[in-house]
Amino acid sequence: MIKKKIHILYTERDGAWGGGNQFLKALKKEMKRRGQYTDNPPEAQYFLFNSFPFHELHRIHQLYKLKKQGKILIHRVDGPISQYRGKDLIIDKLIYRINDLFADATVFQSKWSREQNYILGMRQKKYEMIITNAPDNSIFSPSDKSKIIGEKIKIIATSWSKNVRKGFDVYGYLDNHLDYSRFEMTFVGNSPISFKHIRHILPQDSRKLSILLREHDIFITASQKDPCSNSLIEALACGLPIVALNDGGHSELVGGGGVLFNGTHDIIGAINCVVENYKTYRDSIVTYRIDEIAQKYIDFIMSVGSSPRCSHMALRVYILLVYVYGWDFFSRIFSFIKKMFVQYGT
Repeated sequence: MIKKKIHILYTERDGAWGGGNQFLKALKKEMKRRGQYTDNPPEAQYFLFNSFPFHELHRIHQLYKLKKQGKILIHRVDGPISQYRGKDLIIDKLIYRINDLFADATVFQSKWSREQNYILGMRQKKYEMIITNAPDNSIFSPSDKSKIIGEKIKIIATSWSKNVRKGFDVYGYLDNHLDYSRFEMTFVGNSPISFKHIRHILPQDSRKLSILLREHDIFITASQKDPCSNSLIEALACGLPIVALNDGGHSELVGGGGVLFNGTHDIIGAINCVVENYKTYRDSIVTYRIDEIAQKYIDFIMSVGSSPRCSHMALRVYILLVYVYGWDFFSRIFSFIKKMFVQYGT
């Protein structure tokens, strides 16, 4: 029996990049291994598209053509973007319009993400499912289950994005208040702040990052409104107990494999709790495997039927494009003006 094929509408980036890029690369690799993926779009019956097409505006034209051809379109939704950026509600609204026009089905990355998107006005589809992300388990895997922490406890945090809402208020606090006679801390990624005590390593590719994770004892994430943190999932896959901000989708991922905290007032206590019960938390880690996640995607995608095209679709797509290109134009102008103010002063 010939397997129906899936194609992912996304341009991969090599090297160190954001979590969505890393997950989609791993998903594509696993789908290929299972014989369900094609690099040739005309061979595909199903298309998975990502929640943020605004870096590739031609994707909207592509989605319209595929919809006219009767292809099945599955929308992998992120965010809400306005919550973890603290701005850009218009982007969420445009994403919801894209979902209404093109998607036959929706995949959310966490219960939290689904609930928050619905609160902001996203409309429910007949076909929808919550499927978490997963790492490439050939790269992100634990070292030794019997590992015990040494006299000096090694903590690590990672973030490709330097958005301050990725937890840098907490990391700045730890830089000044962590007991560095007991602990050492490493941050891997891009940072908007400088550290005095925390070792800062620039973004690393997946293999180098996995080695760094396995060299440490505890992973911390303080990112706000993060729907399904790839950084957290990669750390769990490497066997690190977690200390995570009680926000976004973190609690759904951590489970019994770590401790949640609410802010700078209780993070030190959360770290100490993991240290004192290290083996218990390490043994309770739940890992997310790309083979299982890919199968969930495949099973769900194959269950989706096509939905009827919207009435007056060409006009509605035209209006959407006016909004999207308008937003893109004005955001570029704003970024340019902001850059000039920073460079030359007011």
